[in-house]
Amino acid sequence: MDFLPIFLAMRDRRVLVVGDGQMADAKCRGALKTSARVTVFADNPSEQAFAWERSGDITLCAGLPEPTDFRDVTVVYAAHQSDQINDQIAAMAREKGAIVNVLDRTDACDFITPAIVDRDPVVVAIGTEGSAPVLARQIKADIEAMLPAGLGRFARLANGFRTRVRALPEGFARRNFWRDAFKAEGLVANASDEVIRQGFEALLERHIQSEPEPGSVAFVGAGPGDPELLTLKARRLIHEAEVVIYDRLVGKGALELARREAKFIDVGKKGFGVHATQDVINEHLVREAQAGFKVVRLKGGDPSVFGRLDEELAALSEYGIESSVVPGITSASAGAASLKQSLTRRDRNSSITFMTAHDAKGYAEHDWRQLVRSGQALAIYMGRKSASFLQGRLLMAGGDQDLVVTCVENISRPEERRFTSTLSRFAQRLDDDRWNGPLIIFVGIGDDQGVGISTAPVVKGASNGSH
Repeated sequence: MDFLPIFLAMRDRRVLVVGDGQMADAKCRGALKTSARVTVFADNPSEQAFAWERSGDITLCAGLPEPTDFRDVTVVYAAHQSDQINDQIAAMAREKGAIVNVLDRTDACDFITPAIVDRDPVVVAIGTEGSAPVLARQIKADIEAMLPAGLGRFARLANGFRTRVRALPEGFARRNFWRDAFKAEGLVANASDEVIRQGFEALLERHIQSEPEPGSVAFVGAGPGDPELLTLKARRLIHEAEVVIYDRLVGKGALELARREAKFIDVGKKGFGVHATQDVINEHLVREAQAGFKVVRLKGGDPSVFGRLDEELAALSEYGIESSVVPGITSASAGAASLKQSLTRRDRNSSITFMTAHDAKGYAEHDWRQLVRSGQALAIYMGRKSASFLQGRLLMAGGDQDLVVTCVENISRPEERRFTSTLSRFAQRLDDDRWNGPLIIFVGIGDDQGVGISTAPVVKGASNGSH
C-alpha cells in the first residue's frame, strides 16, 4: 500500500485549485463537501465555477498563483492542462508546506482523492491508488445501494448519545451497545429523531442492567496462510477479538482482519530456535481472559493438528475459563489441493498418516517399519530441520529409495513453491535450494507434473494480506 488512507480535518483550512475544465471542477466539488475555504485559479473558468463564486462558495482568481498565494494553504490540486505548470505549482506548494495532488499523475501526488460515498457524517472512501478509477466508481455505486439515505442522520444522533454510553464500562461493553444499536436498521430509514433517541435510551438501560460477559478464549484455525481459506466463523471471531495471541505461521492477511485497537501478542515458535515457551503462552491466555477480554488464540492451520491445543485448553480449564475451538484448513489438505491430488486414492494409498518429525524433546521416533508399509502415504509437518533424519529413518526401515516425495513450501501464499523428488534425493534438494519457509512433506504422493519440476513460485489466485 503506497497511500495511507486518512481523513484530514479541513475546518478553517485553505484549499487551492489550479486549472479549469471538468477535472478542476471535480476537485472543487470534493473540497466543497468539507468546511474548507476554497480558492480557484483558472484562465477559463467554467459556468459552474462562476456559479460557485456568485454563491460565495469559492474565491475565483485569474491566471496562475504566485508563491505568496500558497501561504497558509493546506491542500493544493494542480489540475492544469500543462504538466510543466503542474510541476511548478507542486514545487511552490510543497515549499510552503502544503500537500499536493497532481492531475492524472499518481507518482507526483502526495495524496490521492478517493471515490466517496457520502452519508455525512458517515463517509466511505474507496481508493485504488490511481490504478483503476472506474473500478472504484463501480464499488462506490454498490456501497451507495447498500447504505440507506437516512444513515447520516442516524449517525449524528448516535454521536450525540456517546456521553450517555459512558455509563457502560469501557471496551467490550460499549462496543456491544453500539453493535446492537446499529443493527436497528428500521430506525435509520423510517423513525423520527425522538423515536431513535428513545430507542437508544431503552437499549442502554438493558445493557446497564445486564451482567458483564466474562472473558473467554476462542482457539481459531488460521489455515495455511491465504485469508480467503478462513471459515466465516473464524473471520467473525478475529474481527470481534479484543486480544489476538498468534503463532509465527499465521499470515498477515488473517491478522489484518482484527480491529486495529486490538491487543496483539506474538508467541511464534520456530523449530529448534528461540520461541515463547508453552508456559508463557498459557500465562498470556489466562491473564487476558481473567481480565475480561475476548481472546482469540490464532493458530496456523488447524488448532487440533500439532498445535498443542490440549495443553492450552487444560490451562484454561484449571482456572474455569470458557473456551471454544474453531477448526481451520490444515496444511496437508491445502497442500493436496494445490497439487490437485487426493490425500487418499484408489490403487495408490488406502490411508495417510499425519506426523511430525520432531517434538518438544527434539527428533521424534516412530515405528518406522510400520510407516513404510505399502498402502499408506505420509504427510509430515514441521519437517524442514529434520529432513535428513526423516530420510535416513525411512530408508533404514526399508523404504524404497525411489519412493516419490513432494515438498510444498508456503502453501496457499503468493510465494508458494514445490518440487517432486524421491526419498533418496529430496533432503539434499531442500538444502541445495535453501527451502526455509513453512513446509509440508508428502511421502508417497507426487505432483502430476512429474519429478523434478521447477521451484519457481506457484502463482495463486489470492494473495496473503492484499485483498
